[in-house]
Amino acid sequence: MELYLIRHGIAEDKQPEIKKDEERSLTQEGRQKTEKVAQRIKKLGLQFEVILTSPLVRARQTAEILVASGISNQFEESTDLAPNGQIEHWLNYWLEPKNYAQNSRIALVGHEPCLSNWAEILLWGEVKHSLVLKKAGMIGIKLPEIGSPLGRSQMFWLTPPKYLL
Repeated sequence: MELYLIRHGIAEDKQPEIKKDEERSLTQEGRQKTEKVAQRIKKLGLQFEVILTSPLVRARQTAEILVASGISNQFEESTDLAPNGQIEHWLNYWLEPKNYAQNSRIALVGHEPCLSNWAEILLWGEVKHSLVLKKAGMIGIKLPEIGSPLGRSQMFWLTPPKYLL
């Protein structure tokens, strides 16, 4: 199985006196870059069984753009993809029960540093603070066919958005 960890596009600046962090939207530039990234992903022939997204507005908008591009027919929200979500919880309560085929591709849209941390846990079994995922960037990870993926997965893709535009 392949997981594609995708960071949300460029969002409005943090202004806690005006808007809660959860309500921050993509900027016009963020929408445009995310649309270009989505079209490039489509041109590369990638299709996802499902796109899972954080419930925060900017991540949900990113997922909607990805679905609109035609690279998946559906998206679902997962609170595990919100900031401070736990990969172990996501694996146990979302991924394992779904029993996806080994050749499945699933996209996860979320936030930093969570997505980089998840990638590192899947790759090395611990957070090393070595990976950085840029806004609208993508990390591709192949999960092992059997057993726990923690510390046993392989990264095959790490792309900042400038290489997808």
